[in-house]
Amino acid sequence: MSATADDRPGFELPLLLLAGFRTLIDELHAELARQGHPHIRPAHGFALQAIGPHGASATEVGRRLGVSKQAAGKTIDRLAELGYAERADDPADGRRKLVRLTPRGMDALGRSAVIFDELRSRWAATLGTGRLADLEDALRTVTGPAGLRVDTVSWFTS
Repeated sequence: MSATADDRPGFELPLLLLAGFRTLIDELHAELARQGHPHIRPAHGFALQAIGPHGASATEVGRRLGVSKQAAGKTIDRLAELGYAERADDPADGRRKLVRLTPRGMDALGRSAVIFDELRSRWAATLGTGRLADLEDALRTVTGPAGLRVDTVSWFTS
């Protein structure tokens, strides 16, 4: 017998939401590894999003991630070692360095988008398309227009 909403302890809700998030991210990374990206980690995905398709300075990446410029620099260094990002002169300002995604970084982001669509389809098959749409709509209602920000990772460690 299923518990009513009033019988369920409040602490379970954030844990269930986190478990759903973790399940999707773990499945994403397992598939990315199978598709040629075995070294990319969840934090790298947030950093790739923070860099974006047009690039960003290390300061901007840090601000978007909610971490110091130094912490962002370490992540950028790792992404560069793995071939996902590179530092280059900013064509608009020769004094500034720009972090850009490499073709490998763009490939990882593109594959991630496709994999997320496939994972969503699996959830729809399990839950039903209506229930999944209701879940997404309900989460949008309670999270507001901002939704998930890429600085969420730093929030866990702050």
